Amino acid sequence: MHLNFVRVLLVPGFVLTLLISCRTKKVTANSKPKADGPVVVDVMVASLQKVNNTVQASGTVIASENVDLHPDATGLLTYLNIPEGKFVRAGTVLARVNSADLVAQLEKSRAQLDLAQKNVDRLHKLLEVNGVNASDYDAAVNQVESTRADIDYTQALIDKTVVRAPFDGTIGLRQVSPGAYVTPATVLATLQQLGKLKVDFTIPEEYGNLVHVGNAVDVEIDASSHARQKATIIAIEPQANEATRNLSVRAVLEGGEVNPGAFVKVFIGAEGSGREAIMVPTSTIIPNDITSDVVVIKQGRSQFVDVTTGLRQANNVEITKGLQPGDTVVLTGVLFARPNGPVKIRKVETLQEANRNN
Repeated sequence: MHLNFVRVLLVPGFVLTLLISCRTKKVTANSKPKADGPVVVDVMVASLQKVNNTVQASGTVIASENVDLHPDATGLLTYLNIPEGKFVRAGTVLARVNSADLVAQLEKSRAQLDLAQKNVDRLHKLLEVNGVNASDYDAAVNQVESTRADIDYTQALIDKTVVRAPFDGTIGLRQVSPGAYVTPATVLATLQQLGKLKVDFTIPEEYGNLVHVGNAVDVEIDASSHARQKATIIAIEPQANEATRNLSVRAVLEGGEVNPGAFVKVFIGAEGSGREAIMVPTSTIIPNDITSDVVVIKQGRSQFVDVTTGLRQANNVEITKGLQPGDTVVLTGVLFARPNGPVKIRKVETLQEANRNN
């Protein structure tokens, strides 16, 4: 009886185990991954495009001459002539710092000089009749020269208390009031010469061959009307910035009403030069440590091609080596493409359509 009871327990357990095993095999069989399908991509056919060989750069308008007006002495302002927004001539007295103590010292030195000079005259007459030692006469002459040096020194200190316009220009806003205590670090106002405005801008060093002293560039000084003015390059910084690898360029603006400090766009190069090149959207470039790749389709499979880039525009980049007209370039799905992997073309676009969609 005990043996039959054991058989009754074992048979249902065996059946349950068999059912679980079969279900597990069925689930495993259904979960087996299928073979990878083709990657769906949009493409464009590489072709020669007209290259607009114009590089756009950001620039800043600066005055022909620009200076912050500082006093060269410390003290109270006893005179202030800052005609805000007005034109002043070079040499105009704009401010004076209290110099009463220096003026008094100057008068004292002049009195001492007068006395020393009279002493020299008397000793000179005695020296002619051997009535005085030559050393005494030399000491008197030295006293005269020393006093004159003191006068020059004091006069120089007095000159430092006067602030004059260093050049013809327009005064900015006044920063101090009469009676203020100022130091050489105090800014009284700004003075700017607006006759010939300059434009400072930077470009990547790879475009250094486009800028030369004497060349003309177009400057967009009004973003709303897109009005442009000509500017002539007058200087190029010979050393590229080590942090940005950019070249600094300065040009003189020919006309145009714009304020110093304004942001402008600078266009370098000649439009419509007629040069043709293969252009692709920037998003198709896969940068590597050393080279750059572009995915192309050959016989229904994706291939990674090393390319050399050239001129860069806002949305496109020139391919100087690696692509030929007629090559099928992958636009979308670049990140999912695998070397020699199958692909399925969903749509063929032109370069202009690709730029609009991006």
